[in-house]
Amino acid sequence: MEIRCPNSAQEWEDYYNLRYLVLRKPWNQIPGSEKDNLEHLGVHRAAYIHGRIAGVGRLDNVDETTAQIRFMAVSETFQGQGIGSTLLEALENEAWQMGKKKVLLHAREIALNFYGKAGYELLHKSHLLFGEIQHFLMQKKKQ
Repeated sequence: MEIRCPNSAQEWEDYYNLRYLVLRKPWNQIPGSEKDNLEHLGVHRAAYIHGRIAGVGRLDNVDETTAQIRFMAVSETFQGQGIGSTLLEALENEAWQMGKKKVLLHAREIALNFYGKAGYELLHKSHLLFGEIQHFLMQKKKQ
């Protein structure tokens, strides 16, 4: 497995397509809804297995001491193989290298155990996406 930033037009297309297929299409959202106006500011990472994109995630700067992980998604084909954990660790390491003291994220209810096992603390219920996907604010502090 290779974790890195997409580096060609095709890789960027695959990156956003995976985001869309996992995080938006199942809820009948339109193509393009997988992007926001902060794409150019984020640290993007993708997991590749034998040249195929398997997972994606983005790290955003919140303030001097805090970063936020957003848009984490692993292809259904590759789920259960440790890709999400490896990608999460890579994004966290980026945050620590930037001098951040904590990482925040808004986890879908289905992912609470995944993030809990990775050391994230549940803070509180946050937003309801698309009127049906409950999210929870979680944080992890640098050890």
